[in-house]
Amino acid sequence: MVKAMNLFNRGQQETAQGSSAADFSLASMTARDTEALYQKGIATVRDLIAPPAVRLSPNMMQVGDVFVRTYFVIAYPRYLSTNWFSPIINLDFSMDTALFVHPIDTANILKQLRKSSTQVQSQISIEAEGGKVRDPMLETAFQDIEALRDKLQQGTEKFFRFGLYITVYGKDQDDLSEKSSAVESLLEAQLVYVKPAILRMDQGFASTRPLGTDTLDVANNLNTEPLSTTFPFVSSDLSSGDGILYGINRHNHSLILFDRFKLENANMVVFAKSGAGKSYTVKLEVLRSMMFGASIIILDPENEYKHLCETVGGSFMKIALNSTVHLNPFDLPRKNDEDDAESVLRSNIANLVGLLHLMLGMVTPEEDSILDRAIRETYAIRDITAQTDFSKLTSSSYPTMSDLYAVLQNMDGADSLAIRLERYTEGIFGGFLNKQSNVVLNSQLVVFNIRDLEEELRPIAMYIILQFIWNEIRTEMKKRVVVVDEAWVMMQHEDAAAFLFGIAKRCRKYYTGLTTITQDISDFMNSRHGKSIVTNSSLQLLLRQSPASIETVAETFYLTDHEKFLLLESSVGEGIFFAGTKHAAIKVVASFSEDQIITSDPRQLLEIEQAKKDFDAGAME
Repeated sequence: MVKAMNLFNRGQQETAQGSSAADFSLASMTARDTEALYQKGIATVRDLIAPPAVRLSPNMMQVGDVFVRTYFVIAYPRYLSTNWFSPIINLDFSMDTALFVHPIDTANILKQLRKSSTQVQSQISIEAEGGKVRDPMLETAFQDIEALRDKLQQGTEKFFRFGLYITVYGKDQDDLSEKSSAVESLLEAQLVYVKPAILRMDQGFASTRPLGTDTLDVANNLNTEPLSTTFPFVSSDLSSGDGILYGINRHNHSLILFDRFKLENANMVVFAKSGAGKSYTVKLEVLRSMMFGASIIILDPENEYKHLCETVGGSFMKIALNSTVHLNPFDLPRKNDEDDAESVLRSNIANLVGLLHLMLGMVTPEEDSILDRAIRETYAIRDITAQTDFSKLTSSSYPTMSDLYAVLQNMDGADSLAIRLERYTEGIFGGFLNKQSNVVLNSQLVVFNIRDLEEELRPIAMYIILQFIWNEIRTEMKKRVVVVDEAWVMMQHEDAAAFLFGIAKRCRKYYTGLTTITQDISDFMNSRHGKSIVTNSSLQLLLRQSPASIETVAETFYLTDHEKFLLLESSVGEGIFFAGTKHAAIKVVASFSEDQIITSDPRQLLEIEQAKKDFDAGAME
């Protein structure tokens, strides 16, 4: 590569020498010879394209009637985002841009970096011995040098001298100054600093001609990663061409459209800090999915979805100690064609054991065996066995926690289990899950709200609701989206996390997509099932993150430093959207009507409520 560049430069020099000789011969011609050529009408291509005159001044050139100024980049920021040069390319006036990339031998650079690393480390040691406060600038420089040395040594990065020149044109000096200011402002806003090629305007002008000659030769040292971001024609299209609109691509302002049910699975995870717009985004997707005929079931821990549910005429079910809505964990799915009765019963018993682990706390292996046998006997009391036709059973056919409590009281070695279960049958939590189910999912949107439950009961309630939803999914196959908000609550408990992962892994074959939302990423990812749920989700959305969690997010999604910086600096509703192996920066946008339906802003909700009251009062008059 270096040899090829040398041959290329030598050819350019010979061409330049030939041009100089031709210019000299033309200059030495007498006026009479020139007049003779003119009379004959002989003209070269150079005569046709040459400007009538060129005027050179320290900070600009005048080529004919056009004023010219060339800039070169002198400094770059610590981080460069992809496509950062695009705003300059998209300016609505003419300019010429030249990018010169000169490869440098890695061995020479490693020697220089080793020397620089030694110097910086020595300076840090000298200041430490002198009792000075540590210098963050020196420590950062040392870390950057060592990281670059590692990448160069491993061959994952190369090193280059990179020259970036911009030639701006104006019809007069004022026009040139105005356009030059626009270029400087756009670049300095991204901490990229430029200078005009003062006293070298002719060299700068020549460098931006399509000749491939870097006569200005003002370059910066860059390795592969930041150099790749300077490529100005990046188009990160991320769209399947159909489906619902998730947002606007911030790279090129195209639309991000996807039908999640046409991907390898229809699952989605949403990670964001509080107030970053995660619930707003999911509610917007829910509203648009309903327009395409999808049924939606939402597990709502914070009353975020009540206004949306009431607006679209959905079913809002409040789960609380004194609520009239009841879910019986002993319910079974009506048998479908794919599963035999024995496997359905066995699966539900396993789910009940996991639920009892949440309710009872620490359970020994011996107590696990007792619970398994007790649950089977509880079903048998109601004549429910593997030979039973589940499709003929009604809600009143199933046992309750009181039946299990009675069975445990009469079993040897189950005294401790019975005592701990008593609070859910006879105690303060008796009305919570000790009754037959009275819920029917006959609306397109169903919201289960658990805001008024005590913190201790929340993971139990989320488990029971998801078990009820899972039974419905297995009973009737149709296009569904199940939304689990604040999923980190379940991920704190091993059995609940395993159950949620089981749904994420198996819901695809029932034409269902699981949307998992969380703001506490550490708790979610610390579970051994957390990363599995992420990898089993074809769509992943990261909105604004907190500095405390950004490293966990970066490690999980293999983010670059630039993407980490983007997530830290994103506004509400902005982030990174992943679809399979592709991803792009996204901005979530809703229409005015959609915003009125999905907003969670208390001020907006009060205004909407007041408008309803005013309308009702006017209608009565």
